[in-house]
Amino acid sequence: MYLTSGKKQEIFKQHGGSEENTGSAEGQIALFSYRISHLTGHLKINPKDFSTQRALLKLVGKRRSLLDYLKEQDIQRYRSIIKSLNLRR
Repeated sequence: MYLTSGKKQEIFKQHGGSEENTGSAEGQIALFSYRISHLTGHLKINPKDFSTQRALLKLVGKRRSLLDYLKEQDIQRYRSIIKSLNLRR
């Protein structure tokens, strides 16, 4: 399995502030970004896997919604998460 509980804890500790803070917008965005990168690699190998393609599009939409929310609430946190995850916007 590509996403173990240890990897999740590491992602939340790095971006969410602590391992227990799994509900923070930054932690969720980082987790979605990790999953998106994994699914993108899978789709490069298996281009006809349409169920994975749909899941990827749903994740991208969720991440975009969280980024929009964070941008409205606190622009500094938004800019820092964009910079730390190397997202384009």
